Amino acid sequence: MSRERRRARTAVVIPFVPESPDAPPPPTRPPVKRKRAVEARPFLLDFFPLETESGTRLARFFDRLREGRLSTTRCARDDLVLWPPRTACPRCHTEELEWVDLPDRGRLYAFSAVLAGAPLGMEADVPFAVGLVDLDGLPLRLFGRVEGLPWNELEIGAPVRVEPYDTEDGRVFYRFRATG
Repeated sequence: MSRERRRARTAVVIPFVPESPDAPPPPTRPPVKRKRAVEARPFLLDFFPLETESGTRLARFFDRLREGRLSTTRCARDDLVLWPPRTACPRCHTEELEWVDLPDRGRLYAFSAVLAGAPLGMEADVPFAVGLVDLDGLPLRLFGRVEGLPWNELEIGAPVRVEPYDTEDGRVFYRFRATG
């Protein structure tokens, strides 16, 4: 880059010089008040969503899960089964979706063990497994916690079934239980 171009990009600061001795001084900013250092607290990420009608338009998913049915939405116009459940079809943008039950069985496609560094609130559960599951009869792969066998006894292709479980605060979610 040429020296002239560098100079052209350099900011020039011109000090304030009053036009006359009677001119008012330039406005000044009030002093910045420094806050006292506050001890940082960890943020607890809530892994379980709000489930009530007032909290989500997908409350029906959780109601059906409480009944023991894993379900999702389907766009009849595009014949698309949507996961996770949606309020609108990503293809045609209709909000006229129907609820359909998903198979409650599948096979473990992949898994991983959480041996350390579990999210806040889950440290006491270590070690545990999480996995991807191919549901029987659908080209749909779900992610979730895998229970029923220690992580070191799980195998790719192992049969699993979906089961709802209650969280400590009264909400419900799903997980997979190894059945073989």
